[in-house]
Amino acid sequence: MRHPIERGLPIVVKIGSSSLTTSGGLIDEEAIDRVASQIAWLRHAGHPAVLVSSGAVAAGLPALGVVERPGDLPGLQAAAAVGQSKLIERYSQVFAKHDLVVGQVLLTRDVLAGREPHLHARAALERLLSLGVIPIVNENDTVMVDELRFGDNDRLAAIVSHLVNAGLLIILTDTPGLYAHDPRLVAEPELLNAIRHTDEVLDGLHSNTGGGTYGSGGVATKVAAARMAAFSGIPTVVVGAVEQDAVRQAVSGADVGTWVEPRASGLGARRLWIAFSLPSLGVLTIDDGAVTALVDDGRSLLAAGVVEVKGDFSRGQAVEIQDESDRLIGKGLAGLAGSTLREVLGRHTSIAGGAAIHRDDLILLV
Repeated sequence: MRHPIERGLPIVVKIGSSSLTTSGGLIDEEAIDRVASQIAWLRHAGHPAVLVSSGAVAAGLPALGVVERPGDLPGLQAAAAVGQSKLIERYSQVFAKHDLVVGQVLLTRDVLAGREPHLHARAALERLLSLGVIPIVNENDTVMVDELRFGDNDRLAAIVSHLVNAGLLIILTDTPGLYAHDPRLVAEPELLNAIRHTDEVLDGLHSNTGGGTYGSGGVATKVAAARMAAFSGIPTVVVGAVEQDAVRQAVSGADVGTWVEPRASGLGARRLWIAFSLPSLGVLTIDDGAVTALVDDGRSLLAAGVVEVKGDFSRGQAVEIQDESDRLIGKGLAGLAGSTLREVLGRHTSIAGGAAIHRDDLILLV
């Protein structure tokens, strides 16, 4: 499984708020220096590097005289507005010591949901990397609303990995890697060394949704991010942020953290966009026969196999597909509007007016 990453391939490194700040919410200068020096090593070793960094909200709290993370949206937006500039200023200063220039890239989900803006974002990141700039990516928390959020920077890092065709996604976190069981509940839990993205142990970890005091992520978001990266053929290493040499070791294929093995071949760019950048506006529940047709035979999803439709969506909008046990099967672009599909459930395609989701617009996630 583990292997050194080929020189020249981009590396995406993600670090969360709890790894960048003190218990009181102040920026941890040592943490900033540590991650910057490791990113600098990547550049000098021939790897274009992208840093996905949380910490804007946490960095803004002291300047606002706020002790606890706000629970309301305007409070979070205000903290992010103040903290983002402080965070990027500090990064600029530290990277300058390594003769490197940084560029701030703030994204929201709606930017990447449109195919054309998605391509523009990819082109901008590629140009920054070609110029030797270190893109520092964060969600644009100042203007965020729930409908436009990625939800956490772990998932954002996976999407950025898709955009730049990364050779490796490294998630720096508060633990040495992923444990087989919650270390808060089990004494001396097993540290997972190397696993496949399909391993069942990840399903159990995905149910762990606990986050840190100053962060929004948790084990579940890291598992989700690793699986997202896996579908584009990108391996992930989840490793402790306090490790001085974690990035170099991960890139070198050393036995550090948890390696998540990806698919043997990744999805194409358009399918990745559908699967992970477009928001799902509905859910189609399908019967066992339809599951077999999709998974085993590579067929389109027909109205005859759909047993339930949830959500109000139009033709061409993204919907998820699940079986009757609520297991996620895939995602795709609806070939029929939700209102139309409800009227033709179980009917023949000639009556329905077309496929519920054409196979060219369907991505299997099993």
